[in-house]
Amino acid sequence: MENCNFCLENNTLKGEILAKNDLCYFVESIDPVIKHAGMIITYRHVLTPFELSDEEWLSMKNLLREVKEILDKYNPSGYNIGWNIGDDAGQNVNHVHLHVIARFSDEPLRGKGIRYAFKQETNKRPSIAY
Repeated sequence: MENCNFCLENNTLKGEILAKNDLCYFVESIDPVIKHAGMIITYRHVLTPFELSDEEWLSMKNLLREVKEILDKYNPSGYNIGWNIGDDAGQNVNHVHLHVIARFSDEPLRGKGIRYAFKQETNKRPSIAY
């Protein structure tokens, strides 16, 4: 897909590819705050995980295990793994990618998990009666 930062043929990927297989690759995070993290990205340009083939799912699963081994050398005490699907969910690049984030006990927001951002009173939808 033209102009997609995650389609390798465009030569616009930022970050180093640390692992790969036939259908996907893992690129390290370039975010200066989130160290020891990255994304598993399919070579094939699709928007969401709902469009992945069975082979791509298996490929991502297998690469996830390899990524864990890579990140385990930093001795994390946990992991966050997740998808942002669609604009309202925070998907900034319209190419499927699975976030893998090693977590550590000395982080200021340790223990908050991915629910933390959503369980704030300020995130309550005004159009829903609670």
